[in-house]
Amino acid sequence: VQLVESGGGSVQSGTSLKLSCEASGALFTLYGMGWYRQAPGNERELVATATDEGTTTYGDSVKGRFTISRNNTENTVVLQMNNLQPEDTAVYYCHGEAGVADIVYWGQGTQVTVSG
Repeated sequence: VQLVESGGGSVQSGTSLKLSCEASGALFTLYGMGWYRQAPGNERELVATATDEGTTTYGDSVKGRFTISRNNTENTVVLQMNNLQPEDTAVYYCHGEAGVADIVYWGQGTQVTVSG
């Protein structure tokens, strides 16, 4: 299984971006899919996750601004990020959980830079 991310970039404060991730090669629906981020000098932190049953979890700093959604049939997850702020600048990593044997997958990361 490979997690293929798209949608990062550089934007101005207050604007929006959408990140997408596809679990390529998966022959089953991943239990959990979501996003983590890591800024320089910081630890990787939770942004948002969603289970295959629709249960979502958000990091405190993004609640009310970011929305995660999944397509179980296509094994894709989308993160809609609104009202972006400079502190959202980080590398965003797609994350997937198989749901068995603690198997997890990570994408290669996509840079999001917010200025202004």
